Amino acid sequence: MTAMHTSDWGRIEPDGTVYVRTRAGERPVGEWHAGDPAAGLAYYERRYGALVTEAGLLERRLASGAGDPRDVLASTRRLLESLPSAAAVGDLDGLADRLAALAADATERAEQFGHDRAAAAERAVAAKEALAAEAEALAQSESWKATGDRFRALAQEWQALTGAGRLREADRRVEATQWRRVVAAREEFGRRRGAHFAALEQERGIARKRKEALVRTAEELAESTDWAPTADRLKGLMTEWKAAGRAAKPADDALWQRFRAASDAFFARRSALHAERDSALRDNVAVKEALVAEAEALDPADLTATQGRLRDIQDRWEAAGEVPREALAGLERRMATVERRLRERAQERWRPDPASSPLVTRLRESVAKLERRVERERAAGRVAAAAEAEATLTSQREWLAQAENVK
Repeated sequence: MTAMHTSDWGRIEPDGTVYVRTRAGERPVGEWHAGDPAAGLAYYERRYGALVTEAGLLERRLASGAGDPRDVLASTRRLLESLPSAAAVGDLDGLADRLAALAADATERAEQFGHDRAAAAERAVAAKEALAAEAEALAQSESWKATGDRFRALAQEWQALTGAGRLREADRRVEATQWRRVVAAREEFGRRRGAHFAALEQERGIARKRKEALVRTAEELAESTDWAPTADRLKGLMTEWKAAGRAAKPADDALWQRFRAASDAFFARRSALHAERDSALRDNVAVKEALVAEAEALDPADLTATQGRLRDIQDRWEAAGEVPREALAGLERRMATVERRLRERAQERWRPDPASSPLVTRLRESVAKLERRVERERAAGRVAAAAEAEATLTSQREWLAQAENVK
């Protein structure tokens, strides 16, 4: 190397020493003995470019708001501190000013970030306290499915709060206590839920045994021909079935199908028998309808003859035999109406005339005497005696009116 090579920010001496220019003066940054001085100077300028690129990355990281600004601040300070000894050729003073400005900005943001993290940590502690209190309240819940789902969601919410901010040691101790409360509440709920379903399973087992016994009884009764007692017994079994509780659903459904089939089989046989019997009795309906019509046509005026004819109709009614149940009530109601009408007519006929009653006769005589007495007392001017007699007369007249209206 026979000549010095220079640029705006540095130079290479003929002996290969490389210098950079700064506000404090020149300082050596390295040596170049590999040939062309221009290439050597360019090499050290590229190293300066790498420093500029690193500074630009730090600026963009801070501007984006992503990550912790304290990390950017630490990297900026490290890079700034390396500049006085950096083996690079370029505007190191300008780069230092740029990094100083970046460090000031990063310091401000780091302080704000610290405040935000502390506030977030406080909010997380408060939110976890609320979750712990909720968990303790849920521990006594009997809404098994909904509460189990809520405990799972609560754990996810807790996990989401864990990264909300770096906790101080005191806060970490509080958080550990809060989490132990959540775990204890969840375990208490799980214990109660397990006990509940164990008891429920036991109850279902008891209900299954009860219903199996009811099914066996119903199946034994299905072929019975003791119609009325068996029908009552099956209805009683249905009441017992409802009171027996529920077995596990598949078993309960299968037992119900058997129970229902046995009951339906009995009542179907009884219905078929009744239908057959009713068919045989339908001829009797026409006979009794004719008898009712004959009774309804009786003349109440000729009571003696009518009563005899009614007794004859009643005898033939009994001899006609049974009728189907759906026809019986209407026919009996019509016949009862005829019987009641004739009975009331007979009672009216034999009721005595109130006018011929001895009591009425005596009261009439007493009223007549009192009327004459009142007239005499008034004529004689005996006002008090007349008033007394008139009061007695009023009472006697009331008694007479009541006696004459007795039916």
